[in-house]
Amino acid sequence: MKFQIKETVGFSPKIGELVSMLEYTRAVTLEDVRGLSTEKLDFLADGSSNSIGALLLHMAAVESIHQIIAFENRDLTEQELKRWLLPFELGDNARSAIHNQPLEYYLDELAEVREKTLALMRDVEDDWLYEEDQYYNGVTYNKYYLWFHVVEDETSHRGQIRMLKRMLDNRKN
Repeated sequence: MKFQIKETVGFSPKIGELVSMLEYTRAVTLEDVRGLSTEKLDFLADGSSNSIGALLLHMAAVESIHQIIAFENRDLTEQELKRWLLPFELGDNARSAIHNQPLEYYLDELAEVREKTLALMRDVEDDWLYEEDQYYNGVTYNKYYLWFHVVEDETSHRGQIRMLKRMLDNRKN
Protein backbone atom coordinates (compact mmCIF):
# COMPACT_ATOMS: atom_id res chain seq x y z
CA MET A 1 0.00 0.00 0.00
CA LYS A 2 1.34 3.43 -0.91
CA PHE A 3 0.82 6.39 1.38
CA GLN A 4 0.63 8.96 -1.38
CA ILE A 5 -2.10 10.94 -3.08
CA LYS A 6 -1.04 11.54 -6.64
CA GLU A 7 -2.21 11.55 -10.22
CA THR A 8 -3.27 8.18 -11.55
CA VAL A 9 -2.40 7.05 -15.07
CA GLY A 10 -5.44 7.02 -17.35
CA PHE A 11 -7.23 9.88 -15.58
CA SER A 12 -7.01 13.66 -15.82
CA PRO A 13 -4.81 15.11 -13.03
CA LYS A 14 -7.39 16.00 -10.35
CA ILE A 15 -9.61 13.03 -11.21
CA GLY A 16 -6.51 10.87 -10.84
CA GLU A 17 -5.84 12.32 -7.40
CA LEU A 18 -9.43 11.59 -6.43
CA VAL A 19 -9.06 8.03 -7.75
CA SER A 20 -5.92 7.71 -5.64
CA MET A 21 -7.95 8.69 -2.55
CA LEU A 22 -10.79 6.32 -3.42
CA GLU A 23 -8.40 3.43 -3.99
CA TYR A 24 -6.38 4.02 -0.82
CA THR A 25 -9.57 4.24 1.23
CA ARG A 26 -10.82 0.98 -0.28
CA ALA A 27 -7.49 -0.82 0.22
CA VAL A 28 -7.58 -0.04 3.94
CA THR A 29 -11.21 -1.15 4.20
CA LEU A 30 -10.42 -4.43 2.45
CA GLU A 31 -7.49 -5.04 4.77
CA ASP A 32 -9.71 -4.41 7.79
CA VAL A 33 -12.28 -7.02 6.73
CA ARG A 34 -9.88 -9.60 5.29
CA GLY A 35 -10.76 -13.11 6.42
CA LEU A 36 -13.93 -12.23 8.35
CA SER A 37 -16.37 -15.09 8.72
CA THR A 38 -20.08 -14.79 8.00
CA GLU A 39 -20.68 -14.90 11.74
CA LYS A 40 -18.42 -11.89 12.28
CA LEU A 41 -19.93 -10.06 9.31
CA ASP A 42 -23.39 -10.54 10.84
CA PHE A 43 -22.48 -9.52 14.42
CA LEU A 44 -24.74 -6.87 15.93
CA ALA A 45 -23.44 -5.04 18.98
CA ASP A 46 -26.99 -4.18 20.08
CA GLY A 47 -30.51 -3.78 18.74
CA SER A 48 -29.77 -0.54 16.90
CA SER A 49 -26.33 -1.19 15.47
CA ASN A 50 -25.38 -2.21 11.96
CA SER A 51 -23.41 -5.31 11.09
CA ILE A 52 -20.08 -5.21 9.29
CA GLY A 53 -21.73 -6.83 6.27
CA ALA A 54 -24.44 -4.16 6.21
CA LEU A 55 -21.83 -1.42 6.45
CA LEU A 56 -19.91 -2.90 3.51
CA LEU A 57 -23.07 -3.07 1.41
CA HIS A 58 -23.87 0.50 2.51
CA MET A 59 -20.49 1.61 1.11
CA ALA A 60 -21.37 0.03 -2.23
CA ALA A 61 -24.81 1.68 -2.16
CA VAL A 62 -23.42 5.14 -1.41
CA GLU A 63 -20.92 4.87 -4.26
CA SER A 64 -23.48 3.52 -6.72
CA ILE A 65 -26.00 6.23 -5.86
CA HIS A 66 -23.32 8.89 -6.24
CA GLN A 67 -22.45 7.48 -9.68
CA ILE A 68 -26.04 8.00 -10.75
CA ILE A 69 -26.27 11.51 -9.33
CA ALA A 70 -22.84 12.64 -10.57
CA PHE A 71 -22.62 11.00 -13.98
CA GLU A 72 -26.25 10.71 -15.03
CA ASN A 73 -27.64 13.79 -13.26
CA ARG A 74 -30.82 12.02 -12.23
CA ASP A 75 -32.65 10.30 -9.41
CA LEU A 76 -32.70 6.55 -8.99
CA THR A 77 -35.10 4.36 -10.95
CA GLU A 78 -37.46 1.98 -9.18
CA GLN A 79 -35.12 -0.91 -9.97
CA GLU A 80 -32.11 0.98 -8.56
CA LEU A 81 -34.09 1.93 -5.45
CA LYS A 82 -35.03 -1.72 -4.97
CA ARG A 83 -31.37 -2.73 -5.08
CA TRP A 84 -29.78 0.10 -3.07
CA LEU A 85 -32.30 1.79 -0.76
CA LEU A 86 -32.16 -0.80 2.02
CA PRO A 87 -28.35 -0.83 2.39
CA PHE A 88 -28.23 2.92 1.84
CA GLU A 89 -30.65 3.70 4.67
CA LEU A 90 -29.54 0.85 7.01
CA GLY A 91 -31.64 0.60 10.19
CA ASP A 92 -34.14 -2.04 11.31
CA ASN A 93 -35.02 -3.36 7.86
CA ALA A 94 -31.37 -3.73 6.91
CA ARG A 95 -30.64 -5.56 10.17
CA SER A 96 -33.36 -8.05 9.24
CA ALA A 97 -32.40 -8.48 5.59
CA ILE A 98 -28.62 -8.12 5.30
CA HIS A 99 -27.05 -11.24 6.77
CA ASN A 100 -25.95 -14.81 6.04
CA GLN A 101 -23.61 -13.79 3.23
CA PRO A 102 -19.92 -14.68 2.99
CA LEU A 103 -17.29 -11.96 2.75
CA GLU A 104 -16.92 -12.61 -0.99
CA TYR A 105 -20.49 -11.44 -1.55
CA TYR A 106 -19.75 -8.02 -0.08
CA LEU A 107 -16.35 -7.79 -1.77
CA ASP A 108 -17.93 -8.59 -5.14
CA GLU A 109 -20.54 -5.85 -4.65
CA LEU A 110 -17.84 -3.33 -3.72
CA ALA A 111 -15.65 -4.36 -6.66
CA GLU A 112 -18.49 -4.21 -9.18
CA VAL A 113 -19.44 -0.70 -8.14
CA ARG A 114 -15.83 0.50 -8.03
CA GLU A 115 -15.09 -0.91 -11.48
CA LYS A 116 -17.95 1.16 -12.86
CA THR A 117 -16.80 4.27 -10.97
CA LEU A 118 -13.33 4.01 -12.45
CA ALA A 119 -14.68 3.44 -15.97
CA LEU A 120 -16.89 6.51 -15.65
CA MET A 121 -14.10 8.65 -14.23
CA ARG A 122 -11.83 7.82 -17.17
CA ASP A 123 -14.29 9.66 -19.41
CA VAL A 124 -14.39 13.00 -17.56
CA GLU A 125 -11.93 15.87 -17.20
CA ASP A 126 -11.03 17.89 -14.12
CA ASP A 127 -13.53 20.68 -14.80
CA TRP A 128 -16.32 18.10 -14.38
CA LEU A 129 -15.51 18.04 -10.64
CA TYR A 130 -16.61 21.65 -10.30
CA GLU A 131 -19.95 21.30 -12.07
CA GLU A 132 -22.74 22.31 -9.70
CA ASP A 133 -26.25 21.10 -9.10
CA GLN A 134 -28.77 21.27 -6.28
CA TYR A 135 -30.27 18.75 -3.94
CA TYR A 136 -34.06 18.56 -3.75
CA ASN A 137 -33.93 21.01 -0.80
CA GLY A 138 -32.11 23.66 -2.83
CA VAL A 139 -28.65 23.16 -1.32
CA THR A 140 -25.92 23.50 -3.95
CA TYR A 141 -23.18 20.89 -4.34
CA ASN A 142 -20.50 20.14 -6.87
CA LYS A 143 -19.34 16.77 -8.14
CA TYR A 144 -16.08 17.05 -6.24
CA TYR A 145 -18.10 17.20 -3.02
CA LEU A 146 -20.09 14.11 -4.02
CA TRP A 147 -16.91 12.07 -4.40
CA PHE A 148 -15.33 13.53 -1.30
CA HIS A 149 -18.44 12.30 0.50
CA VAL A 150 -17.95 8.77 -0.87
CA VAL A 151 -14.43 8.76 0.66
CA GLU A 152 -15.66 10.36 3.89
CA ASP A 153 -18.56 7.93 4.26
CA GLU A 154 -16.40 4.86 3.75
CA THR A 155 -13.80 6.14 6.20
CA SER A 156 -16.46 6.85 8.82
CA HIS A 157 -18.05 3.42 8.49
CA ARG A 158 -14.66 1.76 8.52
CA GLY A 159 -14.26 3.25 11.99
CA GLN A 160 -17.49 1.51 12.98
CA ILE A 161 -16.17 -1.73 11.50
CA ARG A 162 -13.02 -1.45 13.60
CA MET A 163 -15.11 -0.90 16.74
CA LEU A 164 -17.23 -3.94 15.95
CA LYS A 165 -14.12 -6.04 15.40
CA ARG A 166 -12.74 -4.92 18.79
CA MET A 167 -16.05 -5.87 20.41
CA LEU A 168 -15.84 -9.29 18.77
CA ASP A 169 -12.26 -9.74 19.96
CA ASN A 170 -13.21 -8.73 23.51
CA ARG A 171 -16.03 -11.29 23.56
CA LYS A 172 -13.45 -14.05 23.15
CA ASN A 173 -11.31 -12.83 26.07
